Amino acid sequence: MMRNTPVNAQPKFALLFVCLGNICRSPSAEAVMQRLIQKTGLSERFLCDSAGTSAAHAGEPADIRSQRAAAQRGYHVTSISRQVTKDDLRSFDMIIAMDDANQQALYRMAANEQERTKIFRFVDFCQSTHPGEVPDPYYGGAKGFEEVLDILEDGCNGILAHAKLHR
Repeated sequence: MMRNTPVNAQPKFALLFVCLGNICRSPSAEAVMQRLIQKTGLSERFLCDSAGTSAAHAGEPADIRSQRAAAQRGYHVTSISRQVTKDDLRSFDMIIAMDDANQQALYRMAANEQERTKIFRFVDFCQSTHPGEVPDPYYGGAKGFEEVLDILEDGCNGILAHAKLHR
């Protein structure tokens, strides 16, 4: 990841959202966070991206159902799927897993304790909902994509509050 930082400016605090295929949950989380950052006037201070622990969908746009559900709430899911890399673990400030399986995959990729301390569970930042994890809506219906957005909207507020404190 390259950070475009002008001379004498602080680098942006970089957030990476991670799910399995990077076509449903993590690109939606990226879109929700991007809008929250823009809405709060913090675009100059934060950078968001998303990736998957699997390369199965690399190069593909987000699932059309994710795009539609997000668009109904005013979000633009534009990311293209990619697999998380070891460089991501070094360069991002927070790496946020959508579920326990992806968190464990990230821990296995981490080269050291410093990288492991950057890995978080998304749901630990939820303030009003308390799901065990962000459920994968891929095999379900439209309601699953709506539920995911509810969780993402809740958790992104908590993540932004945490990131502002640790920036």
